[in-house]
Amino acid sequence: MAITVENSENISGEVEVSSSKNAILPILAASLLSDDKVTVNKVPEINDVSIIKTLINSLGVEVEESAKSICSFGMPQNNHPPYELVRQIRASFLVMGPLLARKGKVRISFPGGCAIGNRPIDLHLKGFQALGARINLSCGDVIATAKKLKGNHIYLDFPSVGATENILMAASMAEGRTYIENAALEPEVVDLANFINSMGGKISGAGSNVIKVDGVKKMTGANYTPIPDRIEAGTYMVAAAATAGNVLVKNVIPEHLKAIIAKLIESGAEVEEEKAQVRVKRNKKIKPVYIKTLPYPGFPTDMQAQFMAYLSRAEGSSVVTESVFENRFMHVQELLRMGAKIKTEGRTAIIKGTQEISGASVKATDLRAGAALLIAGLTAKGSTIISESEHIDRGYEKIVEKLSGLGARIYRKL
Repeated sequence: MAITVENSENISGEVEVSSSKNAILPILAASLLSDDKVTVNKVPEINDVSIIKTLINSLGVEVEESAKSICSFGMPQNNHPPYELVRQIRASFLVMGPLLARKGKVRISFPGGCAIGNRPIDLHLKGFQALGARINLSCGDVIATAKKLKGNHIYLDFPSVGATENILMAASMAEGRTYIENAALEPEVVDLANFINSMGGKISGAGSNVIKVDGVKKMTGANYTPIPDRIEAGTYMVAAAATAGNVLVKNVIPEHLKAIIAKLIESGAEVEEEKAQVRVKRNKKIKPVYIKTLPYPGFPTDMQAQFMAYLSRAEGSSVVTESVFENRFMHVQELLRMGAKIKTEGRTAIIKGTQEISGASVKATDLRAGAALLIAGLTAKGSTIISESEHIDRGYEKIVEKLSGLGARIYRKL
């Protein structure tokens, strides 16, 4: 599957952001904590959601879909999710915490996902061990067992989002109180905690670097709507700025977009914030900026590639430093094929702005790289054909239709 993009300056109109991919995947995993009916609303039609839904069903839990909702209910019957599902997305590893809490044993293969660098699971496993689990490795699988999980003080060497979420879910049904120190601050962690609390959990402090979890014996059903996707919002905001457009991005939480907004304004774009929407437009030339990716509330690593495509047209040289993942410049080679002038050294990229880039046949190496190539294609002369676009569909709901609605010349090619 490929996506073809043609030069589309001055995109304009309104676009509505879907629910957060990075929030809904752990929320669906956490639904395993309850035997009662759990309903998650406004579920985006993206590949990663389909995979995690199938994975939950493979564990013996009933899963129903209606409109834009997913309902799950029942005790997990299986504690060994299939390798062919786990290898596809990293978020599959998030079922480990709930299964350990409910079943006392879980066996899972090492997770897959985008090839954006080494994302070790050691912090997840150290957290489970601190709660009383025994960890063994066998034939490429991780096996965790615990007769009874017990609360403890857990310090994370790095504020890992996945580790914070996995430990949070396991601790939510452990005996006693757990403190997770140096916890991730991301809004998606807060959303997960709010979801677990809606099922009867007792979690406080999410969004700070110390989260307190008082374990409960039983979780109830819930009806929950996840937060909007701040990375999807940021992608459309950058697309508007890159094309000198004027776009109203709806269904957002502006507070979650502060770092993105700051860099857009610094680059010469105008951003108008309202309660649940932002308008982005640009009439001035693109100014070069310095970006360093950091855990939230710093600049998100998931927006680095999109900004690099945008800054390739700036007047002057920009610098991007990737401090979260060590192999997240795979899009650079593809942007070079389009005429961008980028040099990398280690985790730093220097982008020398150029007046013109040209369409080319390029490859989406991962989810956000694919989004960057879409943005580059909108501003490039001629046509850009992006192969392996299934990476893009992992995290963006109906992106071709949404960009078309803004006047972009974009279509799928079988």
